[in-house]
Amino acid sequence: MLLFFLSSGLFLGWSLGANDAANVFGTAVGSRMLRFRTAAILCGAFVILGSIAGAGPTETLGTLGSVNAIAGAFTVAFSAAITVYWMTKAKLPVSCTQAIVGAIIGWNLFADAKTDASVLTKIMSTWVICPIISGVIAALLYLLIRRIVHRSGIHLLRQDQLTRYGLILVGAFGSYSLGANNIGAVVGVFVPSHPIPDFAVPLLGTISGTTILLALGGIAIATGVFTYSRKVMETVGSSLMKLSPMAALIVVLAQALVLFLFASEGLEAWLIRMGLPTIPLVPVSSSQAVVGAIVGIAIVKQARNLRYRTLGNIALGWVATPLLAGVISFVGLFFVQNVFNQTVMVASVEHRIETRQPPVPGTPAADGMETGIPRNTSTHH
Repeated sequence: MLLFFLSSGLFLGWSLGANDAANVFGTAVGSRMLRFRTAAILCGAFVILGSIAGAGPTETLGTLGSVNAIAGAFTVAFSAAITVYWMTKAKLPVSCTQAIVGAIIGWNLFADAKTDASVLTKIMSTWVICPIISGVIAALLYLLIRRIVHRSGIHLLRQDQLTRYGLILVGAFGSYSLGANNIGAVVGVFVPSHPIPDFAVPLLGTISGTTILLALGGIAIATGVFTYSRKVMETVGSSLMKLSPMAALIVVLAQALVLFLFASEGLEAWLIRMGLPTIPLVPVSSSQAVVGAIVGIAIVKQARNLRYRTLGNIALGWVATPLLAGVISFVGLFFVQNVFNQTVMVASVEHRIETRQPPVPGTPAADGMETGIPRNTSTHH
C-alpha cells in the first residue's frame, strides 16, 4: 500500500521531469547542439543529486499544511498531478509548485486546519518575485555578455563552440537547481506522514527515511526526463520569443540561478550571519523563471518579437492552476474518505477535545485512556 499511496507523488515527479526538463536542456537539444540522450543523462543525474539536497523548500511546504495521513497526502499529490496534466492538455503553462500549493490549501479547508497566512503570503509573493528576479538577472547578463562578445571579436564558429560548452555546464547546474527546488513540490506533502524507516548502510551510516523519500522523488523526475521530455525539448523556446543561442544560454543560466537562490540553505545561513534579508526557501516554478528571463531579454531588445497573446495565456495559467488544484483536492478528499473509507487526516488532540471526538486508536491520547492515565485538558478551557 505504501507504493500505491506514494504513486501520486511519483506521478507528479514524472510530470515535472517530462515538462520542466525542457526549460533546462530544451534549447541545446532543439538547436542540435546536444543530443537528447546526452542531455537526458546529464539532466537525470543532476536532478537526483539536487533532489537529495532539497530539504529546505520541503520544510516550507510542511509549514503551509501538515498533511498528516498518507491517504490524504496521496490525494493532495494526485490532485496536483491531475491539474498539471489537464493544464498541459489545454496547452496552458504548467507549474507543479502552484498546483501542489493549491492542493494543500484544499486539504486545509477539508480538514478544517489553519492555513498559515504568513507562509502562504511568502509563497505567493515568490510567484511575482521569481520572474522579476529572473528577468533582471537575464537582462544584466545579456548586456554584459553581448558587450564582452563584441569587444573580444570571437569568430562565429568559436562562439558556437563556447555556447555548446556553456549550455552543457549551465544545463547541469540548472538540473541540480531544478531538483533541489522542486522536490518539495513533488514529495513535500508526504514528509509528515510517510512510514519509510531509516536504513543503515555499512560504512556510510544511517540514511533517513526522508532522504530515501527525496531520492525516490528525484528518480521519478529523472524518469520523466528520459521517457517523455524529448518532444518538449525539441520544440521549446519558440512559443514566446525566438531566441538566439547566446540568449538561450542566458535564459537557462538566469533560471538556474533563481531556482538555486530559492533552494540554498547555505545561502540562507550566510545571509543570516551577515544580517541581511533572507530569500525564502520555497519551491518556485522553473517555467516562471524562464518566462521572466525571456521577458527581461525582450525588454533589453525593446520587446521585438515578443508574443503578447502567449504571455497573456501564461498569466491565465498561473492564476488557474492553484485554484483548480484546490477544488480537485477538496472534492477528491471527500471521495477518498467517504467512498473508499480511507483516513485522509488525523485530528490533533486539541481539535478532538474541542469537538468532543474520541481519540484515534494507537495514538498517545488513546493509550492514555486505555491505561487510565489522565490527560490534562485544563489549558483548553
